[in-house]
This record gives sequence, structure tokens and C-alpha cells, in this order.
Amino acid sequence: MRSNLFLVLLILLVFSACGNHERRGHDRKAVSIASLKGPSSMGIIRFIDSIYNDTAKNIHISILDEPIQVRKMILDGSADFALLPSTMAAILYNMGYDYRLAAIPVWGTLYLFGTDNSVRCWEDLRNKRIHTMARGMTPDVLFRFLLEKNGLDPDRDIILDYSFPTHINLSNAVAAGEAKLAVLSEPQVSLVMKRNKNVHRIFDLNSEWNKVQGSPLAQTAFIVRESLLRSDPQLVERIVSSCERSVLWVNSYPDSAAVLIVKHDILPDMEVAVSAIPGSNMNFIRSRGIREEIEKYFTVFYKMNPDIIGRKMPDENFYY
Repeated sequence: MRSNLFLVLLILLVFSACGNHERRGHDRKAVSIASLKGPSSMGIIRFIDSIYNDTAKNIHISILDEPIQVRKMILDGSADFALLPSTMAAILYNMGYDYRLAAIPVWGTLYLFGTDNSVRCWEDLRNKRIHTMARGMTPDVLFRFLLEKNGLDPDRDIILDYSFPTHINLSNAVAAGEAKLAVLSEPQVSLVMKRNKNVHRIFDLNSEWNKVQGSPLAQTAFIVRESLLRSDPQLVERIVSSCERSVLWVNSYPDSAAVLIVKHDILPDMEVAVSAIPGSNMNFIRSRGIREEIEKYFTVFYKMNPDIIGRKMPDENFYY
């Protein structure tokens, strides 16, 4: 009886192993892309639409709400390509994960905005309460850097308020008038401005960064698994080129792009989508030609909070 039971269990185990092997094999053939709902997906929306219209391409794309969800797909090895904050890409590379930076597709989406009409210059922010999120992360560190460059001590001259921890919380607070000044990114800025007509952009933090650094914000990274680069470089080039062409198309035809952005549930309506496109600074540039600009961006974070890029500057192998 025991021997028969053992035989049954052995047969089940063998069939289970075979089934798992087939699923893993199928996953290896499919290419997986992890993107974020917002400018990352807005820029490549024509490519996304082509994937949904042609199932034979065998490309799977996940459009996620938060960077931490993209990071999880990288950590568990389920993403071949990913769009995520470039600081997070640097951390993952410095941790030894098998990815390289192919391009920067988004060059700064952060704005200081709100209902306070008294702010005309940086000095007008003195003693003001300004809401931001994620203490020590990209928006916070970047805003602190710009405050210092404009003669303000972020710990003494203004009040930085972190009571709204996510972009959704903060967006709702600004729309409801609970936060008069806030640092937030597109497309949330356009969404809030539609809900509350008294809200307006005060500083384009991307332009302010360019003034003091002489280069734009290399905010978002497009990374690719290095093993895929070695095994199928032509496939990688096809996907990278498709994303590059998509960003050009979105900037050239924002009305048509807005239709697809709404169709794929990136944003809720055409008006917001059309408004958010120019403020999202989408420009797909290959990393190999802009290493200096990327390193200037990383250097600011390394000096202010080295943990945000993994405690060291990524080396030359990071750049594809």
C-alpha cells in the first residue's frame, strides 16, 4: 500500500515538474515590459497600442501604479525591460541586478504648484509651508537642492510638510484646498488643475534645475536585461527603436496620442491627456550619448543622500 502511494506521488511530482518546465519555457519566449502609469507609459503609448493589436508579437506589458511594483518585477526576474525612476535603476544596478540603462525617455515632470498667488520668486517661499512626499526620495531631495541653490535653507527657512505620503494623497489635498503649495509631477498636476481651477503652476522645477545645472533632469530610466542583450540584441534594438519612435509621435501628434492614452486607461480623459503631454518632457535619448548629463544628475543625489542611488555612482557598464 505504501509503495503504491509512493508511486502515485512520484508520478504526480513528475507531471507537475513537466508542467512547470513548460510554463517557464513559455515565459522565456515572451518578452516582458514593466512600465508606470504616467509619462513613462504616455510616451510609449503607440508602442503599447501596437502590442495589444498584435498578439503574435509575444510581448507582455504591465502598466503599474507605483515604482515599487516595477522594482518587484525586477527583483523576481519577471521583467526584461522596465521604465522606472533613474535613481531606482542605479540602486538595482549597484545591487548587482542584471540590467543596463538603454535610454532616458522622460526629462523631468516635477512642479511646485498650488493656490498661493503670492509666490513670484524663490524668496517668496520663505516661511511658507510646502507639501511634498517621500522624505529622502527623488522629489524631496531635488526640491531641497533647488532651495539651497536659490538661497534658502530647507530646514530653517521654509516648512517642508510630509503629512500626505503618496502622490494620490497629495493630489487630493491640493484639489481640496488642504495644501496651498505642493511639489508634484505630471500628470497629477493636470488632473488637479482640472478639479480645482484656482490651482496653478508656480515653478517648473525641471527648468529651474536646468538653470543651475546646465542640463535637464534625467528623471526616468529605460532599462533592459543584460542577458537579453547578449542573447537577442536585434530584438532589443527593435523594441528600443519602437519606443523611441513612439515618443516622437506622441510629441508630434498630442491629440492622437491622447486618444490612446485614454483608451489604455493611463489618464481618464482627453483634456487632461492633452494638457499633460507637453509638461511631461518626454524625449527618448539613448544613454550612450548622454552619460555626462546622467552622471551630473546622479552626483547631486549622491552628495545629498548617497543611499538614493545605492551608495556609489554606477560604473561605465551601466550604460548600454
